[in-house]
Amino acid sequence: MASKGTYAIGIVLVVLVLFAGYFIFVGESVNVYMDGENVTSQTIVSPFAGVDTNELNKEICDYTFQTMNSTSGDSKSLKQGILRICLDHGLDSVKVKLDSSVGENEIPILFHVHGTSMYPTLSDGDTVIVKKTKDVQVNNIVVANSSEYGNIIKRVSEVKGDQVHLTSDNKDVSTEYRNGVLYETKGVDTWVSINDIYGVVENK
Repeated sequence: MASKGTYAIGIVLVVLVLFAGYFIFVGESVNVYMDGENVTSQTIVSPFAGVDTNELNKEICDYTFQTMNSTSGDSKSLKQGILRICLDHGLDSVKVKLDSSVGENEIPILFHVHGTSMYPTLSDGDTVIVKKTKDVQVNNIVVANSSEYGNIIKRVSEVKGDQVHLTSDNKDVSTEYRNGVLYETKGVDTWVSINDIYGVVENK
């Protein structure tokens, strides 16, 4: 006759087997969500892996922010970077899922408009969501890092190979005298490399 202790051990073993089977079936995963301003990371790993998930999630979030703020980062490089971080923590079979406010496997950026060069389409103080992509078309509004002007938001007026011509929507020209000198102010008209473009504005 089996004792109560034997039954208890048997139940514990069954639970452990089922628990282990769950992680074998489901696998280890990282789920990252981005809304353009905030990043959340959830890791699902076996408790027997000995991984500090809080530290792992922090590193993943930090890396995701770096990718969001880089003109060169995309979803493929983001996934590869997350996999490298997981490998550093001893996880070599992780599935990475990216989701965002602009869709699955897309990276959004929140951009604040400064100035009136895109008026009346965009006004000073507006906030827009930008989807990171190098696939730009004429008439798209994009955010780019210009060597001349810094980060700018402008409309694509022409694409020649890997060069993109950007212009302002506001065509007004203003003049004013400062210290006896006449200054003329007009919208931006410049070329940038496709590699300098963060992405395309989604909500305008």
